[in-house]
Amino acid sequence: MIRRRLSDQELEELRYIAALQFGVSGEFIPEEAKGEFSKNTLKLRRVIVDDKPYLSVRASDYRFNLHIPSGLVLNRLLPHPRLRVYVMERYSEFVARGGNVFCKHVMMADPDIRPEDEVLVVDEKGNLLAVGRAVKPGWEMVFYKWGEAVRIRQGVRE
Repeated sequence: MIRRRLSDQELEELRYIAALQFGVSGEFIPEEAKGEFSKNTLKLRRVIVDDKPYLSVRASDYRFNLHIPSGLVLNRLLPHPRLRVYVMERYSEFVARGGNVFCKHVMMADPDIRPEDEVLVVDEKGNLLAVGRAVKPGWEMVFYKWGEAVRIRQGVRE
């Protein structure tokens, strides 16, 4: 991987993608962000902030995969309940350690979540527990009490 500072044009493009995917403004991706580029294709694979993975870029559709640092920023920027899945307190530790969220764990979820959306998994108070990808639509996570709701990528206590 080749790591270098992002150009103004690259930053602008990444912020545009973030605005489309998450509905956030320019402050989501900071000026000091660096990029990790593939040696073979020279395409952007990761956004790095403070020497930690911040976002990964999916090669197939150029959408973002969240990591904990970007999840913390999104949790602060987005109005509740946008892109959030709220889990019951008794399952919080399990999810924070990277356990997948099942429908029986879900208290509430943004009804606009679609399968394959990147989501923030939070506790009853709104504290971030994990980031992952939705398996079911948000309304279905609450309606049904069986099956996987969110496949966790990274928990805050991993």
